[in-house]
Amino acid sequence: MATVTPFVWLQKDADKAAKFYKSVFKKGAKITETLKWVAGAGPSYPKGSIMSVTIEVLGQSLILFNGGPHMQLSPAFSLFVTCKTQEEIDYYWKKLSAEPRAEQCGWLKDKYGVSWQIVPAMLLPLMTQKSVEKSARTAQAMMKMKKLDIKALKAASDGK
Repeated sequence: MATVTPFVWLQKDADKAAKFYKSVFKKGAKITETLKWVAGAGPSYPKGSIMSVTIEVLGQSLILFNGGPHMQLSPAFSLFVTCKTQEEIDYYWKKLSAEPRAEQCGWLKDKYGVSWQIVPAMLLPLMTQKSVEKSARTAQAMMKMKKLDIKALKAASDGK
């Protein structure tokens, strides 16, 4: 059976990134595979150096690839973390955010250049309510935020 696994091209340090994500997500993360370059695979990749690390984060496998400078990450691709509480949002934001200029609407960028969305589970239901006014107020409030605030989003939806 086919599978879909996000393949994240990093400049370098896939092993360090995997260890970092494992520390952030603690019991919800495990490194499942580390592959090394073989002789002749490429002129800039020494034999035995790490090619990729596969990590499972909260049930989702990610392949972190040491690809060099040929490709660049973009916020157009992000990893979406659904949080139940403000405490979870605050925790992941503090652990992952490394570039304050990149923060907007729940998006952040970590120290490896990977974009993440740290989002409360209640956001999409608030933004897709039958009441267009409530949905619009929620969306407008979200657009002004960096880290998402559950109380403020609910208050905006309620018109407070």
